[in-house]
Amino acid sequence: MVHRPLRKLTLPAATDREYGRWLGEIEERLADPGCDRRRLCREVLFDIYYPGLGTYEDLIADPQVKPTTRAALLALDPDNVTLEPEYYHEKDDEKYVRVKPLLWLWQSFDRSPLGGGNVNVAVQFRRLLAKHIFRRCGENFKCFQFVEFSFGYNMEVGDNVVVHRHVLLDDRGGIVLGNRVSVADYANVYSHTHSLADQEDVTDAVTVLGDGVRITYHATVLAGVHVGEQAIVGAGAVLTRDAKPWHLYLGVPAKAVRIKPNAPPEISDTHEQAASA
Repeated sequence: MVHRPLRKLTLPAATDREYGRWLGEIEERLADPGCDRRRLCREVLFDIYYPGLGTYEDLIADPQVKPTTRAALLALDPDNVTLEPEYYHEKDDEKYVRVKPLLWLWQSFDRSPLGGGNVNVAVQFRRLLAKHIFRRCGENFKCFQFVEFSFGYNMEVGDNVVVHRHVLLDDRGGIVLGNRVSVADYANVYSHTHSLADQEDVTDAVTVLGDGVRITYHATVLAGVHVGEQAIVGAGAVLTRDAKPWHLYLGVPAKAVRIKPNAPPEISDTHEQAASA
């Protein structure tokens, strides 16, 4: 294996200033307790998707605007769309009304040229929103494109957490991500489950990923599972039960197959005793 830390890149100074000014304006507005988040969402998306075309209000009022264009404009306003979690029975109306505009802004931004794979500014933008969506968001949160949450307000995120592309974090029952957690592309972490007998019989359970946990490509963690610190859930694995610290889990259902080589001695001793029992 070759040690290959991420490279450090810089943008042109003028570009960096413009990004900083734009993000600063949004952050200042969100810091205002009286901020109209619905209007903020609509205005930011309008400026991203329809720059230089006048104002949202004028276009909506213009009878010459085509029906398709009018429908697209209406969809910039979070009051004019419904998101899947709104249909969930356990939604807290008071909490969700505050985060919905930011969730819609996040999702729509990711599908724009400014967002998507534009790593530098997009990571900063999502980090800014996360601090106003999550129950708790630690330092240096790094999230790539097309990550989706259920409610968002049931997310507790530690420091230096990284979430990669196309991840689903279903926080219906609550998700806790410890410090330095890494969730790889196309992984799914759930916090609700359906009864075998009745699909509408739903149980919510908090799912916890301890410090240093890695959930790798296409892996799934089911509701209520607690993953011990520094454990790894391997590619394509489905974790149905609690995972022991410092262990590697593989398969469907996932089982512990080995201990990480850098595990503390007491972890190794515990594993060897269990294996010989």
